[in-house]
Amino acid sequence: MVETFSLTTGRAPILISFPHVGTEIPGAIAARMTDAGRAVGDTDWHLPRLYNFVQALGASTIVARFSRYVVDLNRPPEVTSLYPGQDVTSLVSLDTFGKEAIYLAGATPDADEVDSRRANYWLPYHVMLVAELARIKREHGWALLWDAHSIVSRVPRFFPGKLPDLNVGTADGKSCSPAIQAAVTDSLRAQGDFDWVVNGRFKGGYITRHYGRPAQRIHALQLEICCSTYMEEAPPWRFDDVRANSVRPVIRGGVLSALAVGAKAT
Repeated sequence: MVETFSLTTGRAPILISFPHVGTEIPGAIAARMTDAGRAVGDTDWHLPRLYNFVQALGASTIVARFSRYVVDLNRPPEVTSLYPGQDVTSLVSLDTFGKEAIYLAGATPDADEVDSRRANYWLPYHVMLVAELARIKREHGWALLWDAHSIVSRVPRFFPGKLPDLNVGTADGKSCSPAIQAAVTDSLRAQGDFDWVVNGRFKGGYITRHYGRPAQRIHALQLEICCSTYMEEAPPWRFDDVRANSVRPVIRGGVLSALAVGAKAT
C-alpha cells in the first residue's frame, strides 16, 4: 500500500487537514502529463509551514503527499459538482485552474484509472479522517476539523477580480455550530490587516461538507487564504516570512477562538 499522507496525533480536540499540499506524482502518471501538469502549479504551497503553530496547540494534522492532479482529496468520490452551475475541477482533473491541459493528447485517464486512483489515493486519506475524528471525539467528547487551503488571489475561471484574503466556509452554517462560526468571524473582525468573508465564493469543499456534523459533535470549517498573504504568487512560489508573520497570528487566533467555544457549543 502506498503511503499517501502523514499523520501527527495530538492531544487537543482538533484535526488540521492539508489535502492539497502534496506535490508528488507517480512516474507512470507524470510521463503522460504536460509540462503544466508536472509543474503542479495549483498546489496549496507551504501551508504546513504557515501553520507551524498548530502542534504547539496540541492539534493533530493530516498532510497529503500526492498532488491534487493525481486525485483531488477535497472532491466527492462520485461525479457531482460542489458548486452547481459554476466551473469547477473534478476528482481527477484534466486541466489546471488556468485551463491548461494536464495530460498529453490521448493520455487522459479513463474510467478504470479514475476508479483505481480513487481507491489507492483518495480513499486512504478519508479512512484516516474518519478514524482520527472518531478518536478525537471519543477522547474529548467533540471534535473540530479545520480544513486548510490556499489559492492565488486572482483566478478568473472561478471568481471575478481578487478574492478576499481570508475565506471561511461552513457550508452556509451547516458544517459547524453557530457559536464556532461566530467565534471565528469575531476573531477576523477584530483585526484590520486582511479582508475576509464567510461563506462567500468558497463555502467549504467535500471534506468540510461531508464530515461536519454538528448534531454529532463533529464540527468542520474550511479556511481558504490567498497565497499573496504569505508567499509569492508565481513560480518558484517562494515563501515570504514577512508576509507569513503578519497573517499567521490571524489564522492562529481563528483556531484558538474555535477551540475556546467548541466544547461549550456541543
